Order: sequence, then structure tokens, then C-alpha cells
Amino acid sequence: MIDRDDGPLRSTAIIGGGTAGWMTAAALSRVLGPLRPRITLVESEEIGTIGVGEATIPPLQAFNAMLGIDEDDFVRATQGTFKLGIEFVDWWRPGHRYFHPFGVYGIDFGAVPFEAIWRRLRREGRAGPLADYSICTAAAANGRFMRPQPGNTPLAQIGYAFHFDAGLYARYLRARAEEAGVTRREGRIVDVVRDGATGFVEGVTLADGTRVEADFFVDCSGFRGLLIDGALGAGFEDWSHWLPNDRAVAVPSANVGPPTPYTRSTARPAGWQWRIPLQHRTGNGYVFSSAHLSDDEATATLLGSLDGEALADPRILRFRTGRRDRMWIGNCVALGLAGGFLEPLESTSIHLVQAGIARLLEMLPTRACDPADTRRYNRLMAAEFDQVRDFVILHFHASERRDSAYWRDQAERPIPETLAERLAIYARTGRVYREADELFTKTSWLAVMDGQGLSAAGHDPLADAMPLDEATARLQRIAAVTTAAAMHMPTQADFIARHCAAREETQDRAIDLD
Repeated sequence: MIDRDDGPLRSTAIIGGGTAGWMTAAALSRVLGPLRPRITLVESEEIGTIGVGEATIPPLQAFNAMLGIDEDDFVRATQGTFKLGIEFVDWWRPGHRYFHPFGVYGIDFGAVPFEAIWRRLRREGRAGPLADYSICTAAAANGRFMRPQPGNTPLAQIGYAFHFDAGLYARYLRARAEEAGVTRREGRIVDVVRDGATGFVEGVTLADGTRVEADFFVDCSGFRGLLIDGALGAGFEDWSHWLPNDRAVAVPSANVGPPTPYTRSTARPAGWQWRIPLQHRTGNGYVFSSAHLSDDEATATLLGSLDGEALADPRILRFRTGRRDRMWIGNCVALGLAGGFLEPLESTSIHLVQAGIARLLEMLPTRACDPADTRRYNRLMAAEFDQVRDFVILHFHASERRDSAYWRDQAERPIPETLAERLAIYARTGRVYREADELFTKTSWLAVMDGQGLSAAGHDPLADAMPLDEATARLQRIAAVTTAAAMHMPTQADFIARHCAAREETQDRAIDLD
């Protein structure tokens, strides 16, 4: 029996590798290094990993910086490219496209939000589309990229993330974690041992009879949830009534031309297709509903719409959208797919791992694992998942497509009350907001709401604080400076060639799922 006093953790076991497992190992070993806890990661080569993604969002910059990672080295090692946002094709209606940029639109005018002024002028016919006021949108349209530059110009507002090979990222983090003292144990887990009195996990038994014990466990075992569900019975909140997609078929293809600095999402008759350009290949996938399309039909659609030659056999992935009722039970916390899954429409899977790690470090337990910390962690992580869920649902709910049974079914699906309230506020004044520290910014909400044709009956009253002529002149200036700044940027291909061109290509690849 392991001593459960209130002392600091002496050992942690991470169950499962892949991106989630090695992100956790790298973060714990970096932050807890001076405390010298024993960190062991258990994974089995018999059990394949699903890469949680190749497209990310800007917060990953902070995670890599916390690990002390040189960004150029990271991009080089993972065959990465840069991402300024997501292009959505055929989502509002067939033939239409819009761009969800990182960064911001324009600049606020003191206490008056930019979007309030823009909406007022747009209604008066005095403002251009939102794209005119986004440096990331302008740069993406011209294949350009650079990191933010200091100064009072749009170049200071560049927001970006990454596309990368998930398998190579896991390998990169593994090397750093092992250098910091993390021990990797190869083996398939056949039993989970629990304390009869507390219910805490005491250890896991491997197929060769070896037992790995620890004070604390992190379940990164994927959809199986080997510890959090299999042993601890966390339960699962199923969101398929809101988000019915339950399959993805993925395949890499050869690059055709320079990689674009953005992800593309194209709506299809029974789901949507991703396109994620890397330095050495392009990741592709079709996320769909098995109730509306067979695996074979989805595979044929995907293969028939690739830009370049397929480089591997397509692979079908099955999933269920939702989250665990509890992600921390006793002395075990679940991260990655073990904690929950949202389809990768907005590239949030890796971020949710990152958020879980950050909160775990914030609430780092003692060996006793205070239930108050556990309750707070579960509440905050549930809110994080729920807010991302609402944003993903918005894309389907706001579509006007009715050209297939899939889209007609989507139109009839209910939406969460939290999303309905946000849409009601927008419909009245066009006002968008960021709830506390939720992931998606006002820019994100506005990009999708406006991009998919949602309209507002009026405008934010704050916009009336500025005379129309003055507001018009300011927006014209912002648009002109934004366009000029974007053309000042180098192409992404030139930027990568100068700073972070990849090393010799490796053949180890993870399956894309983001």
C-alpha cells in the first residue's frame, strides 16, 4: 500500500505516449525538475497511436516557450509550416468561402470596440468586408508569413500557430523529456491495481508481469480511457445529438506547389474535409457521419479530391464526440482522447491537452489529492470543453445548406442554451464577446458568425459615440495600412527557407486527426 500522507508527489506514471503523453512528460519534467520526482511513461508499440493533430492554434506558442523550445528548431524538426487561420469553403452555402483569422480585426477606438464601429458603417455602406481589416487574412490570401514585429502597425498584430507532423512532435518532446530524466517503459497493460480503502490507483501490471507504481497517474491511453473509465468508471457525456460526426478517413498526399499558411476546411454532403499543408506532404481527411455516408463512399470522396498523389492507404478512424463526466478522480487525471474528444474543425485537440496540463500544474496535488482541487479541476475543464463545443456547433448551425439529408438534419438539431443566448445577443446588436478566459476570442466568434451570413438587427450603441465621417476615415486608413503591411511580408516559402527548412525527411508518421 502506498503512503497517502500530505507530502509532495514522489512519483508520477503517465499511461500512454503519443502527443498527449509526451506533452505531459515534457511539461512535468521541465516544471517539476527541481523537485526531482520520478516520472515514468508507459506505452506499447503493439498499440498504435493516433496523432491528435497537425493543425494547432496560437496558445501552443506559450506551451513550447514554457519548455524552452527554440521555435525554428521545433518547426524544422517537425516538418512544420505556419498557420494564420482557417479558410472555410462551402460552409454557409455552396460556392461561398470565408476566412477565420488569428490575431484581431482592426483596432479598438478607446472604449469603443472596432467591430461596433465596423458594423455601424457596414450598415451605412461605408465599410468593406471584415477581411479588409485583418493582417492575417490579407497575408494568408497572398501566401505570406512573418512573425509579429514591434511597433504601431498591423505587423504587430500577426497571430499564428503551426501545422506539423504529430508523430515527429511526439518524438521531439520525448527526446527532451528523456533528457530531463523521464523513464519510458515499453509494455502492454493487463491489469490496474487499486487501493481497497481509498480507491486510488496503486499501480499497473504489464504483460510481462512488471508492476509500475506511482503516487499519481495521468491517463493518456486514448479513447479507451484505460484508467479513468476502465478502472475508475468516470462515465461519458455524449454530445452526438449536437455533433453527429463519428468517423474520419485520413490520408497524406504529395505537395503541389508551396504550402499555404492556413488550414482549409471544405464542407461536404455528409461532413467536411480538412487540408493541412506541411513542408514534406499535405494532411487530408474527411470527417463524416456514418448515419449518412459509408466508409467506402467517404474514402472515394476524399481520394477524388486530393491536390496531389496519395502517399499511403487511407485509414478509417472511429470516435464519439463528448467528454468524461469527471476528468480527475482520486489520484488519476485524464488528458487527450482519454478525457474527451471534439471533432477537429477548429484544431482544438492539442490545445485541450495543453489546457489540462496547465491546470494540473496550477493545482499540483500532494499524495493525498485534495478533493477540493479535484472538483475545481473538473469544473474548469468541463467549462473549457463546453465552450469549445459551442463554437464548433456554431459552424453547423449557421449553415444555410439544405442540399443533402445530412445538412437538413443539421438544421433541425437543437443547440445548447449557452450558444442560443450568444446568438440572440448577436442578432440584436451584432455584439460579440469573450466569456471570462474562454479559448475563442471576439475575432473568432465574429469571423464565423459574419462569415456564415448571420445578421444583426442593429448595432452596438457604443458605436454612436464617434461621428460617421471620422469613423469612416479611420476604417479606410486601417484597411489601406493593412493591405500595404501584408505585401511587405515575405512569402511563407521564403521565410521557411531562411529560418526553419526541415531536416532530412523521416518515414515515421502519425495519422492526422486535427
